[in-house]
Amino acid sequence: TRTLSNVIYHKTKGNQLFVSRLLRALNKEGLLRPSLSRRRWEWNMKKIQSRGLPDDVAMFLTDSLRELPDKVQSALFVLSCFGASSESAFVESQGLDRNMLENLEIAVAEGLVDKIDDQYRFAHDRTQEAAYNTKPAQKRSVVHFKYGLELSSLLLGDEDTSASASVLFTAVNQLNLGGP
Repeated sequence: TRTLSNVIYHKTKGNQLFVSRLLRALNKEGLLRPSLSRRRWEWNMKKIQSRGLPDDVAMFLTDSLRELPDKVQSALFVLSCFGASSESAFVESQGLDRNMLENLEIAVAEGLVDKIDDQYRFAHDRTQEAAYNTKPAQKRSVVHFKYGLELSSLLLGDEDTSASASVLFTAVNQLNLGGP
């Protein structure tokens, strides 16, 4: 176990997020797996040592996100546009992507997003940053502006002032992020 921990530490420089994502990736690739008959973990040290890794966790996360299905990547990008977290009721009620919640559940299973009560939160701020940066700046601005307009149009004729204030704040924020 000491050799494996030394290799992992050397590759990740001890970054906790990097360590957890690397261990998950190694398990997914079959390089690190539980042996039920021997009741311990087994690994292929030569393949782990020879596995190429980006120098920083941001690139590793970006590469990990690219391995996900396109719809899950899109859902993570949209969630990242609204900040570190968003309530699932907000996503559903605002007419955003109807399949977004299903795709976010896949991200939860991958450990990229946590679902706490009725809220989806990025497991780490670097994960949100990586999801946000999957699109170029110009595309991000267009998306922010689009959601700002969609959210503000939902307010027309809305009588519920407490919900309206929250949606209005979110709409204005999106419009500002999508600005010139």
